[in-house]
Amino acid sequence: MDFAEDYPDYSNYSYNYDNFTPYEQPVFQHQSTCFKEVLCVFLLVVSVIIFLLGFCGNALVIWISGFKMKKTVNTTWYLSLAVSDFVFCAFLPFSITNMVMEEWIFGLFMCKFTSSVMFLNMFSSIFLLVIISIDRCISVMFPVWAQNQRTVRKASIVVVIAWILAIGLSIPSMIFRDVKTHMGRTFCFNNYTLHQHSHMIVALSRFFAGFVAPFIIIIICYSIIILKLRTNRMTKSSKPFKVMTALVAAFFVCWLPYHVFVLLELNPHNHSILIMGLKVGTSMAAANSFLNPVLYVFMGNDFKQKFRSSMLSKMENALGEEGRTTSRYLSRSSSMDGRASTHI
Repeated sequence: MDFAEDYPDYSNYSYNYDNFTPYEQPVFQHQSTCFKEVLCVFLLVVSVIIFLLGFCGNALVIWISGFKMKKTVNTTWYLSLAVSDFVFCAFLPFSITNMVMEEWIFGLFMCKFTSSVMFLNMFSSIFLLVIISIDRCISVMFPVWAQNQRTVRKASIVVVIAWILAIGLSIPSMIFRDVKTHMGRTFCFNNYTLHQHSHMIVALSRFFAGFVAPFIIIIICYSIIILKLRTNRMTKSSKPFKVMTALVAAFFVCWLPYHVFVLLELNPHNHSILIMGLKVGTSMAAANSFLNPVLYVFMGNDFKQKFRSSMLSKMENALGEEGRTTSRYLSRSSSMDGRASTHI
């Protein structure tokens, strides 16, 4: 996300700071007005909830998938996704502090570092969602090949590649982030004034690499899965379709508003509406970090069964459910292929 002026500083206008005198002496002591504004208080509460749920939920997933379960391809995906969202949530207190104080107090290094880490986890999380979608699609379309080729080692390599790509796409945050002080108030913002088209290039690259391309791939993968399952009548329950629909819908709803307002910032008309839209859009995008454990873990089993059993065992069963389902599907497909070969 353009946490430049998104989470750390919601005033997402780098050009508003063009005339700032760096580190000038404050003429008065800045007083925060966040608690006097309904929207600011609401977003503050939402951010705290996202932090608590995301931090605890992802930590629980990391503990179970990383230490309590046998290492498999599926647990590798879940663990990597949980680590990405966990790190994202771990840095939210910096944004929450900035939101309350309405200024940045952590210095230039942390301004660059926190923004880069947040973008790193945004891209890594999205790339992992794409990887999970592709993996599921391949398992359904080519069950025998997937059963022989899907290994933890290969999955780990894919995860490393995804993180490397995410690091590359997060570098602009380290380059363009800057800190300036104006009239007693310190800002952490994106300074795009050094390069004429840098703002547009960064915004468009994040939009296509962080939303359009991943969303298209996810839609294609889940469409293929649904058509394949319906054609083969591999399931009588509608639950898999509901889960897949929820995954795609959550991705779309959480990320679309943010990217829309970031693109609108390239040619702004109404400053106040744009600022408000960026605030809400960024909060919705951040919410995806705690929705992932819910959608990928807690929807894995029936809610009533989870409620009757312990929370930890429920999550472990949910994480392992997909692996067992895939194994049954692969075994059934393999036996069907074997019977078919005897008749040829």
